[in-house]
Amino acid sequence: MQNIVILAGNIGQAPETRTTQNGTAITHFTLATSRPRYAEGKVIRDKDGFRVQDTEWHRITAFNGLGKTIRQYCEAGMKVLVRGRIHYTKWTDQDGVERYGCEIIAETVDFLSRAKQTENGDDQQDDDSDIPF
Repeated sequence: MQNIVILAGNIGQAPETRTTQNGTAITHFTLATSRPRYAEGKVIRDKDGFRVQDTEWHRITAFNGLGKTIRQYCEAGMKVLVRGRIHYTKWTDQDGVERYGCEIIAETVDFLSRAKQTENGDDQQDDDSDIPF
């Protein structure tokens, strides 16, 4: 039995981190994935001929070191590949209503687009602009 998820998409908003009383850092962000919309086995296109896309939003959670890396180098709009597992939660809200939630617990996150620059500049990328090809 396996619980494995692989998602590739765009980060929806800047990752946010909080720390538990035990000192565990928990980083959250949303990830948008898209797929073409189909009808009768064919891709639906708009009036301009572009494929109509359905977008789904996923809540991603990362812990400790992975979360720190995500918070430091990721920003809204960046493309990433997340490998992890689905985690379902159930709770009762303050009005006594049972609520359900679903999140992806990230085990690895690969950057598919260039990481943002940090404030101290210690992650500077090589400038390839002088390469003649």
